[in-house]
Amino acid sequence: MSATGRGGRCARPDGICAAAKPARRSSRRCSTRRVGVSRRTSGSPRRRVGVARATTELEKRSADLTWLGKHFKTDKAGTRHYTQHYQRHFSHLRDREINLLEIGIGGYSREKAGGASLRMWKHFFPKGRIHGLDIEDKSFVEEDRIKAYCGSQDDPELLRRIASEVGRLDIVIDDGSHVPEHILKTFEILFPLLADDGIYVVEDTQTSYWPEWGGHEDPENPGTSMAMLKRLTDGLNHVEFVTEPYEPTYTDRRVVGVHFYHNLVFIQKGVNDEGTRKRAILKKRYQAVDQVPASAAVSSASGTTPGGTQAAPTAGEPVTAVG
Repeated sequence: MSATGRGGRCARPDGICAAAKPARRSSRRCSTRRVGVSRRTSGSPRRRVGVARATTELEKRSADLTWLGKHFKTDKAGTRHYTQHYQRHFSHLRDREINLLEIGIGGYSREKAGGASLRMWKHFFPKGRIHGLDIEDKSFVEEDRIKAYCGSQDDPELLRRIASEVGRLDIVIDDGSHVPEHILKTFEILFPLLADDGIYVVEDTQTSYWPEWGGHEDPENPGTSMAMLKRLTDGLNHVEFVTEPYEPTYTDRRVVGVHFYHNLVFIQKGVNDEGTRKRAILKKRYQAVDQVPASAAVSSASGTTPGGTQAAPTAGEPVTAVG
């Protein structure tokens, strides 16, 4: 964790570390030095047999995210209870050639620390390509199907460049700084770049309620990350709003599901165009309202362009509703 996007892990049970506070800076961030990784298996024949057995066990248990999380010692299966929810939402993608981007590689500025969850994802998605972004230089984690980027999660140019290099983004996991301001900015940039059937995840949303982390003690404060996430549920049902005219935002048109768990939120992307029967049911309310052409109503409700394709946010158009 860091104020600008480091995804380190806190060893304390309460999850609060001085090293994780937003003001902390490191002099070793994003250096160009590359750290080599030896892949040679050394030792006695008995040791080599032990490694082979461990590899076989890893292959057998690779479909169990909680087992993988504990094996690689990621806090997603340790101090937090996230892997059970990831299992539910990611299992249908397991055998696909997906691209996953996780913001926050872990380990803070400690030498050769971090990368546990990237390794977990690599083994859970045997055909997937795993990408990580951290404010610290984590290039040592790179191996087959794992790539590390160095930089801040609130750098729009960097995020767009990563998305361009990766190609199709199927999964984005924000496990970075956990500072609400960064969460909002990262979502604003990356959600429109997510694949049409992709999944966007925000971890450790408790900081939304912590003023010390940039949150607010009032749960109804409209400027927090949780407030934005809760507004997505209203946007999911925007065609039922009776206040007209209403211009749907990009997320109104493209969010098809939001799932809340303790400190963890999953957002499903798609085309939100199921329509509404409100005019047929609320006849009295709409008796005095001028009827618009059906084709115009469908186009406005679904957010489609005249050619039938889903419109991306234009310059100046908000991705989400403003609180």
